[in-house]
Amino acid sequence: MSEFHSSAEQRANDIVKALPYIKRYTGKIVVVKYGGNAMIDEKLKMQVMEDIVLLSTIGVKVVLVHGGGPEINAMMSRLGKTAEFVDGLRVTDKESVDIVQMVLAGKVNKTLVNLLEKEGGKAIGISGMDGRLIEAGIKDEKLGYVGEIKKINPKPVIDLLEKGYIPVISTLGCDRDGNTYNINGDTAAGHIAGALNAERLIMMTDIAGVLRDKNDPSSLIPEITSEQAEQLKKEGIISGGMIPKVDCCFEALEKGVKNVIIMDGTVPHSILIELLTDEGAGTMFSGGKS
Repeated sequence: MSEFHSSAEQRANDIVKALPYIKRYTGKIVVVKYGGNAMIDEKLKMQVMEDIVLLSTIGVKVVLVHGGGPEINAMMSRLGKTAEFVDGLRVTDKESVDIVQMVLAGKVNKTLVNLLEKEGGKAIGISGMDGRLIEAGIKDEKLGYVGEIKKINPKPVIDLLEKGYIPVISTLGCDRDGNTYNINGDTAAGHIAGALNAERLIMMTDIAGVLRDKNDPSSLIPEITSEQAEQLKKEGIISGGMIPKVDCCFEALEKGVKNVIIMDGTVPHSILIELLTDEGAGTMFSGGKS
């Protein structure tokens, strides 16, 4: 058999192996949280867009929820403002929330929509302010316009999915008085996925998942229950910025998401590896006790 036919046969076998996974997710909602350092590399960003368009093409209802911390920091620096964080949350005064809105709902959101369309997808960008998707209030006075989610109205997202679009959501919220709030991206993704009863929530980061040794990628913990997570916090294995991310995962499960995973978004085609192969990727979270 020629090398060409051997290679073609292997590709065909790979497609056949993916078939059970395609059947599992066709018609189901998968929410992808994408942001931070995983968005910086342009080549990787295009591969993520390719993965999302491919999934949408085979009938998976993909919702893309994005952040944009590095872009916000860069714009604030250009405008002479210094980013300040308390417990991992951006302190957001009135001027800062205007910058966040401009960058997230404008530049970042529309860039992602454009890239998805370029790859052949049908995408529409919205923010949590559109259709009052994310209704919010002040989380803590000392943080300024950092929002705590009060209510999710999933109808705008459902309407877009039913019409065959990929909703691209920037994580801004609003209240009844017209105030705008900066919402933590992980928290927003968890709440949105819960309101949609999503089959899967994928949290894309720049690390492999939860590691027993943060300096050793091979120490990945493939699955964690809520009870195990509390123990890992006590041991200091889950610490710092990973604590709120893990808490968001379990909160999403409590809100009705079937399956939640944290995985490395800097690995090429990591979404397809996770959803359509036996290999999987990252750390999966389950609500049961061990």
